[in-house]
Amino acid sequence: MTVEVPHGGRVLFIGDSITDAGRDRSCEDDLGSGYAMMAGAWFTARHPEHRATFVNRGVSGDRVRDLRARWEADCLAHAPQVVSVLIGVNDTWRRYDQGDPTSVEGFARDYRHILEATRRLGARLILVEPFLIPLDDATRAWREDLGPKADAVRKLAAEFDATLVAVDELFQTAGVDDRMWTNDGVHLTPFGHALLAQQWLRAVTPAT
Repeated sequence: MTVEVPHGGRVLFIGDSITDAGRDRSCEDDLGSGYAMMAGAWFTARHPEHRATFVNRGVSGDRVRDLRARWEADCLAHAPQVVSVLIGVNDTWRRYDQGDPTSVEGFARDYRHILEATRRLGARLILVEPFLIPLDDATRAWREDLGPKADAVRKLAAEFDATLVAVDELFQTAGVDDRMWTNDGVHLTPFGHALLAQQWLRAVTPAT
């Protein structure tokens, strides 16, 4: 199922550092240097007459509870027609580096809250599943925590008739050294961002 981007429509990317990708907070239109910028640029290059606009509201370090706290200001206030969400890895990471876990139930509750608010807005939803590209046994062990959260995202995508962008298996089956995609198991290299952007673009089409 693909999401139709309306002519002149606004697409909003929101999430954590993978979406943030170093965007300039002082510039409202800055898309950072990651997949959000690449996806917006490629979509526009392919369909310049469509005049879609793209907004990035990723914030490094965010968990789903942080998205919930800023959803009104950073999502709904922009009145987007398409909302793309990538969140979850920090909900896992904080368990291991700070001893501050997020339960699957709490994760799903906060995620459902933002999706319900967005559905009332009438925006179409794209959910990018959270992922890991583990480079060592320590990071590989995080799958115990992240796996159920990724499952929750898949179930929410079905519940809210959202388009799911599956990327975890994409990186696993690419058949190359994982360090092509990441330097730490979480953050993406430019090549990783490009692969993610290509997968994201398969989820959208310009409305006729």
